[in-house]
Order: sequence, then C-alpha cells, then structure tokens
Amino acid sequence: MGYLTDLDYAVVQQCMHCGMCLPTCPTYVETKAERNSPRGRIALMRAIADGKLEATKQFQDEMYFCLGCLACETACPAGVDYTQLFEMARAEAEQKQAPRSPLRRLSRYFLLHFLFERQWKLRLLGRFLFLYRVLGVQKLLRATLLKWLPERYRRLEAKTPVVRREFSPELIQAGEKAPGTARHRVGVLTGCVQDLIYSDINRDTVDVLLANGCDVVTPSHQACCGSLHAHNGEYEWAKSYARRLIDQFELDSLDAIISNAAGCGSHLKHFDRLLKNDPAYAAKAEQWVAKVRDISEWLLEIGVEAPRVEIEGRVTYHDPCHLCHGQKITAQPRELLAAIPGLDIAPLPESMWCCGSAGIYNLIQPEMSDKLLQRKLDHIAATGAEVVATGNPGCLLQIQNGLAARGADIEVMHPVSILARAYRAQRSS
Repeated sequence: MGYLTDLDYAVVQQCMHCGMCLPTCPTYVETKAERNSPRGRIALMRAIADGKLEATKQFQDEMYFCLGCLACETACPAGVDYTQLFEMARAEAEQKQAPRSPLRRLSRYFLLHFLFERQWKLRLLGRFLFLYRVLGVQKLLRATLLKWLPERYRRLEAKTPVVRREFSPELIQAGEKAPGTARHRVGVLTGCVQDLIYSDINRDTVDVLLANGCDVVTPSHQACCGSLHAHNGEYEWAKSYARRLIDQFELDSLDAIISNAAGCGSHLKHFDRLLKNDPAYAAKAEQWVAKVRDISEWLLEIGVEAPRVEIEGRVTYHDPCHLCHGQKITAQPRELLAAIPGLDIAPLPESMWCCGSAGIYNLIQPEMSDKLLQRKLDHIAATGAEVVATGNPGCLLQIQNGLAARGADIEVMHPVSILARAYRAQRSS
C-alpha cells in the first residue's frame, strides 16, 4: 500500500480533465508538455492509485518538477484539492523510490532531518553564515576559489542569505503587553528561515500587533512547523513537527495564532487534516486551525489602526503563492498598504504568478526557477516601484537576490514592516 492508494478516492477522481488549469501552471506554460501540467500529473497520480502504474523514478522527477504553487487550485472549477494530492504524490515517490544518489540522500537527511530537528541547529548554521559574510570569507571565496567551480555551485553560493545579527528571541520577549487595555491575546510564530534571515520582520509583526491592542505571546524556542517536510514527501516527519509546535502554545488562552510567512501559514491551516487520525492531537489540531491567521488577515479582521503620518514612495505588491492560492488571501495585504497615507501603490502585472522560489525549488530546479524569477523581475521593473511588498520569506529572498543580481535599487519588504515603519514615524513625529 502507499499514500496515493490509501487516499480517499473521491479526492483522486475530482479532476474533470477540463484543462482550465493549463494556462495558470508555470511549468506547463514554459514547456507545453502535458505531463508538466496539473491535469497530466493528476492523471499519473490516479493511475498509481488505480494500481495501473508504479511510482517510478520518472514519476518522482515529475512531482519535483511541479512548483506546488497551487495556481491550479484557484483556477479549478471542480475544486480539486491539489494540495493534498501533491503532498501525497511526493510522499508516495519517496516511499517507493530510494534516493537516487549518496549526495541526494545526504543532502535530504541534512536539510530535512538534521537541521530542522531542533531550532538551535539551524541557528548554529545561521551564526556560521553570519560570520562567513562579516569576516570577509564570502568575499574572498567569490574572488578566488568560486571562480573555478562549475556554474551550478557558483549560482548556489550566490543564493546564500544574509543572516541577521540577532534572532527572534533576542529581539522579542516571550510575553509583551499592548499599551493601555488589550483587546486580544495572540501567539506569534517566528518560523525557521524567517527567524534566521528576517527576524526583523518578526519584531515588526509584534510591534504592529501591540499597536493594534494585542497582548503578544512568542515562545522563544519554537519548533519547525513541518511545511518543508510535508511538501517534500516526508509526511510522518511533518506530523511529528506539527505535534511539537501545537504543544508550545496554550491554545485555550489565545484568540489567534499569527503567521507572517505564507508558505508556513498555508501548511499550518492543514494541521487538522494532517493529524485527523491521531487520537491525542486531532481535537487540538482542529482548535489550532480555527485560530491560525495570516498577519494581514488578522489585522483586517480586528480593524487595523491607520497610521496618521504619510510614508511616501511607490510600492508594488507580489502575491505569495501560498497566500493567494493556498489561503485565498489577496485583498487584505493590499488593504494594509492602502491604509498607509502617502503610499503610491502600483499594480504588478501577473502578481499571482510564481516567482520561482517555491520552498527549495530554486535549489533543486534552478533553471526553471530562474526563468520564473526573470519574468517576475521584468514585471516589477515595469511598475517603476521603489519597494516590492510580499509576505513570504522565500519570495522575499528570491526577489531580493534577483534584483541584486540586476543591480536594481529596489527595496523588498513585508507589508507588515511597511506598516511598522509608519507607526514608528508616527511615534517620533
């Protein structure tokens, strides 16, 4: 038996093969190959569920060529749950196909198991990457050794993120009180990659919540949410991480659990499905899902306080795939930006088209990822914006690296950071 054969067959047979998803699928648009489309991939999944095909190496390759951007879900008139199919298909591929090389086996173990097992391990790597940059080692290697390495290694090193000097526990207290009378009490998720390279966004998130009447609880040593594992075929690990994260929050005492990372947020809202057969956690997971909110979603739900000072600048907004397609949140981030006086908001053509980050897709499929990135950067340039706003760490890093490679002087920010900047300007005025 396998993940696809054990899946509720009603999910497998939802697809009507109408083709409405084809023009929304980035890989199909690039290749025009049916197997690279959602319809083609679902046909493969159904054949495996029916016992007509085996989960071969070719099936594994196709599942990892898919971005998992979920644009097909938005386009689908039949309501196909591609999120569940996609995760089960990758899990099936990993179950039936052993890793193809020692290097792949080692890299998967290091990335998915060792590094994310405990946050201190990831932070230790973060410290190393911080020193790698500030001590000049990165600059020296780029000027010498890296010039002689194959292009794929040079491109990989170029994606090295700028790690923050301080991580979230150094910037955020475990409990912080809103000024005056609090209207709500919320928990904030600091994330994994978010904690290392965008801990300032976590601080901005807390500041904005405080300014909007929320007492904030931020556990200092949070577990990984498991989204990376669920999206890469390690479903049992994803369940383990979900349980650990739930245990770190006192759900009965919180009005909401706040996420500021679209990819994580989309996964967090599926904990009920992930743990539905777990007698100890099924009810907790349902309670969790009922309280998880994206930061923009929550602020609009409670009524965001508009800043009273102007912040000048031309801003354009890129929709993270797992926010617009995974969580169906599109209006709220734009409404947050529109609430800031002085901002000139320029529409971004193809704002919902994937930027090519897609978790670790830019590492395992660099050519397709770069094609999508260049398409996104061309549209950004056409807006004349000084700032690109987006709500996911993968998108932030992907677009930042792409703009830097082009030498473009455009800032990339989370919408909540722009709002936090306006609040700070208001306090100092």
